[in-house]
Amino acid sequence: MKKIVIAGGSGFLGYCLTQYYRKREWKIYILSRQYQEDRDGVYYIYWDGKHLGDWVRTIEDADVLINLSGKSVDCRYTKKNQQLIYASRLDSTRVLGKAVQQSKNPPKVWINAASATIYRHALECPMDEISGEYGTGFSVDVCRKWERVFSEIETPVTRKIILRTGIVLGKDSGALQPLLNLAKVGLGGKQGKGDQYFSWLHELDFVRIVDFLINQEDTLGVFNAVAPNPVPNQQFMRTLRMTYGIPFGLPLPTWVLKVGAVLIRTETELILKSRRVIPARLLDQGFSFTFSNIENALEEIITRKEHKTKSRLEPVWG
Repeated sequence: MKKIVIAGGSGFLGYCLTQYYRKREWKIYILSRQYQEDRDGVYYIYWDGKHLGDWVRTIEDADVLINLSGKSVDCRYTKKNQQLIYASRLDSTRVLGKAVQQSKNPPKVWINAASATIYRHALECPMDEISGEYGTGFSVDVCRKWERVFSEIETPVTRKIILRTGIVLGKDSGALQPLLNLAKVGLGGKQGKGDQYFSWLHELDFVRIVDFLINQEDTLGVFNAVAPNPVPNQQFMRTLRMTYGIPFGLPLPTWVLKVGAVLIRTETELILKSRRVIPARLLDQGFSFTFSNIENALEEIITRKEHKTKSRLEPVWG
């Protein structure tokens, strides 16, 4: 029986991975900052994300270690929140590195979360792992330092992969529900100019990418975990409305978004930055996306969400 350890695995992406590997009868251990009871064959281990402790025994003999730890960036970038965003990513990566290095039988592969927001605001051309240009500002600095910490950790027998993930769309969580809520009340038009690109990924393809990289035993380094066809915000919102059967959507100008961001305690960067990112290395490696265009992805998710019936996602979990 194979063993996977997921640090910070209590959130949306951790849930997706847990469902996928539980159905495959893997032993699953979740490192969490909250005490939780074991359930459904999943073992929850407390850690603080900063210090070595009893949890280090969990990674012994693991086939896979995945680090998803990090405070949500869906917040105001106050000084306190910036410090927490840095610390939750850098500290967890460092301490996992120490645990791997002192392990007698360390994990075969370590996948560390990263973000596609590391690339600059791009309208005119796509950003890939080879020629993509880094941006500037707080969010990019977090990404660069996060990756640097991970890359500097020496793990002679553990293969390391950086996964620069875009916006993952899913039925029960993620970024889709807030956007759908706007559309439902007639505010599903373009946001800002509407020309900013949206790099997205279906939840099924997220877990398939992780599984693909685990099984490519000679693969390491940086991978963009995004669908191959990013779309402008205006197209995304129009497709969302059409899929849900909403005939119109009022646009939200930039100034309205700025006011709204203050009220709901978030940042407009999450909506207005153009992330035109493509998965060049995955495509080169032969990975085939189940959902490569936004129309099919939204249709599958919304149909499953509204009718609560089994869909073609279910056999993959199983």
